[in-house]
Parts: sequence; structure tokens; C-alpha cells
Amino acid sequence: MRLIYSALVLGALGACAPAIPDSAAGVGFDNSPAAQQRREAQLTGSSANGATLVPPRAVSSETLPAAATQPQSVAAAQAPATGAPLSALAPQPVAPADTSDSADDIARDTAAALAAAQANSGVPPVEASPLNPPPAAVSSTGISSENDFAAVSSTRTIESDAERLAQNKAQYQQIPAAPLPSRSGDAQPNIVSYALSTQNAPGVRLYSRSGFNLEAKAARNCAAFTSPDQAQIAFLSSGGPEKDKRGLDPDGDGFACAWDPAPFRRAVQN
Repeated sequence: MRLIYSALVLGALGACAPAIPDSAAGVGFDNSPAAQQRREAQLTGSSANGATLVPPRAVSSETLPAAATQPQSVAAAQAPATGAPLSALAPQPVAPADTSDSADDIARDTAAALAAAQANSGVPPVEASPLNPPPAAVSSTGISSENDFAAVSSTRTIESDAERLAQNKAQYQQIPAAPLPSRSGDAQPNIVSYALSTQNAPGVRLYSRSGFNLEAKAARNCAAFTSPDQAQIAFLSSGGPEKDKRGLDPDGDGFACAWDPAPFRRAVQN
């Protein structure tokens, strides 16, 4: 008895439980035989119970305008939806682009670009197109308008130049030349004048020298001067060339401490 009562309770609970809906129904996952029959009936034009479906409303028989070529599968898929003849939805040939003069256009544009590049003055154009004319060349000579004949001839004449020349001459001032200053008596001997007044070469004896170790004495005394010119000036100031009180001219040629008059003589000859 207890078993029978338990079975009745379980049956009552099962009857009260809500039915779980099929989550796959209506979304294309129904693969039951009834669903397959309904799909076949839709494709053949008949209903599932054998009744004939109502045919679609008649459409115009006018052909569609020519369009670009499309795949055959797309045209066939559109045929049942539009109701147009399949011949109208068949792939239509597309006219090829007119390329008869494309090579000539490219050659012409290239030639124009090269000509524009060669005539360009270096200033980039606003629009970089081969059809644009080259910019005006800018003169880079840098001459002033005074030296430009075209600019001067448009603003000046021979008469105006003569008048300007006369005005400039009227402003000239003549400055008289002043006499050269004379040398004072206290000035040191002039070695240039002395070099030009002599004719003998260095080492040719003209004056007598006496004493012992004249070469060693001259080498020691010449070391006190910074240059041969200074030694020659000191030599002439102390009685030279006839006298050699400081021992600067041991060979008696009149030139102290290897001083050479040749550069001054050559300067006068040139």
C-alpha cells in the first residue's frame, strides 16, 4: 500500500512540472522528418498537407537594364525573389575601358613633365602638374640697375648724364701738394743709400784692419745685435766703413756682421 501511495505522489508531481521548451526550435536546427517535408513542400510549391500553394503575383516582363557582370550563383539566387526571367539575370558583358590612347597620354604627360623640369628656375610651382607652365626665371646675376642697360635707358638719357657729370665736376676740390718733410741731422745712417753707393761684393777688402783674432772678436760682438741691419747701422754710426772701432768688419769689405747690400741693389734695378 505504501508503494502504491508513493507512485501516485510521484506521478502527480511529474504532471505539475512545467515543460522545458526546445531551445533549438525555430532557428534552423530542426532536422525532424516533418520539418524536412515542409522544406521540400516549400521548394516544390505544395503545402505539407498536399494543398497547392498560391502562385506569386504576376510581374512585368520588361528586362532589367544592363549591369556589370555578376556571378551566376548570385543571379540564380535572385531569380525566385524578383520573378524576372533568368535571361535578364544572366551575366551581362561589361564593355572594356577605352585604353586606345592611354600609352599616348602617358608619353605626352611624361614629355611635358620633363620639359617643365628642365625649364624650372628652382622655385617649385604651386600645383605640381606637368601641364602647368614653368615659373618665370629669376635673374641671379645680382647686377644693380645702374649696370643694367635696359633699366638705365628707360629712365636716363645722354643729356641727363651730361648734366649730372657737370654737377659732379662743380663739386670737385683741388688740394695743393705739400712739400716732403726733410730729415733731421740727428737721424741714423741710411743703410739703403749706403748699399746703393757701393759697388764691391761682400768679402772684397777695401779697408785695412789690424789686430789679433779679428774673426773671433767679430763673432762675439755681432752676437749682441738682433739683425745684420742693426749691426750695419751701428758700424756706420761709429766711423765705418773706414774705421772699425767695434770690430764688426774683420775682412774690411765695409759690411758688418755678414750684412749683404745685394737685396737693395736688386730692388733698384727691378
